[in-house]
This record gives sequence, C-alpha cells and structure tokens, in this order.
Amino acid sequence: MDSSIFTGQVQSVMQNLIFTMLERLLNKLDNKSKSSGTTTATTTSGSTTSTGQAATGDFASLINQASEKYGVNPNLVQAVIKAESNFNPDAVSSAGALGLMQLMPATARGLGVTDALDPAQNIEGGVKFLSQLLKHYNGNTQLAVAAYNAGPGAVDKYNGIPPYRETQTYVTRVLGYFNSSNEWQA
Repeated sequence: MDSSIFTGQVQSVMQNLIFTMLERLLNKLDNKSKSSGTTTATTTSGSTTSTGQAATGDFASLINQASEKYGVNPNLVQAVIKAESNFNPDAVSSAGALGLMQLMPATARGLGVTDALDPAQNIEGGVKFLSQLLKHYNGNTQLAVAAYNAGPGAVDKYNGIPPYRETQTYVTRVLGYFNSSNEWQA
C-alpha cells in the first residue's frame, strides 16, 4: 500500500474522531443545559453562576488551594475567572476555550489537565499557568494577565501589552476586578 494513501486515511480517521468527540461534548453540554435550565454562554456581568449560587462560594476552596500551591493571589484568580467565564464551569467560548478559566485544549493538555470542564482540574491548570506567567514576567501582573489572554508570544513580541483591543480591554477588566476589593463578589 502506498504510504501517502495510508497517511491520508489516518488523517481522515483522526479528523472524524475529533469531530465526533466535539459533537458529543457539545451534545452533552446542550443536554446538561436543557436539563438544568441553564446556559453555557460566557457572560460578563453578575456575580452568580448559571445555577444561581454565589460565584465564589462554589469554588472558593479550589481557588484557595491552587492559589496557595502555586503562590498566586486568590483575588487575582477570582478576577481572571470572573472575566473569563463569570464563574460558569460549563463555559465554552467560540474559540474552543473551556471551563471556569477558559483553557484552550492544547494549553490544558500541556498543564496536565485531562478534563478542562472539571472545575478542580480547570482551576488547578489555570492557576498553574497564571503562576508560570507571573514568574516569566517577574511578578508583573499586567503582563501576566495580558499573556493569559493573548499568549506570551504576543506579549514578548510587543515587549508589553499587545495592541489588541480585546487584550487591552481584558487587562483593564481583570485588574479592575482585582483592585475593586472584590466588591463584585456575592
């Protein structure tokens, strides 16, 4: 058998497998949403999760544990979660980012996260990544938060916050939450 035909067949099988897995995930999320009367959309306001429970109360112990383990201020973690998913553990972005801290699948895998929709794994991975970024940028919260949004490559390329409107707005939003003495918390 010609190896190029075999390679093409393997690629086709892998693509079908990925599409099937994504379809199952979306169906699972859709069914979960229908059964609980919630949505999986990421929101940008409010201080409750889609189930109506206090946002930080549901995840406070996970945030505190991961924050202590990786040496990250838990208020910064909460600010990132607020900006990323508004404490919705089922959030899925149009770009494919998953969970509370909106981890991209490749980033999640690199951080050892096997289920990015599991709040414990998601928070653990997100805080680990935030810790790595803070170390990379010598504790500069603005640059670490910008890199969390746009990627460290973009921050390094521009030697600062990239000139992307989305990233600039994101940094302002996260730091606003972080500096607001957590008035947005329930």
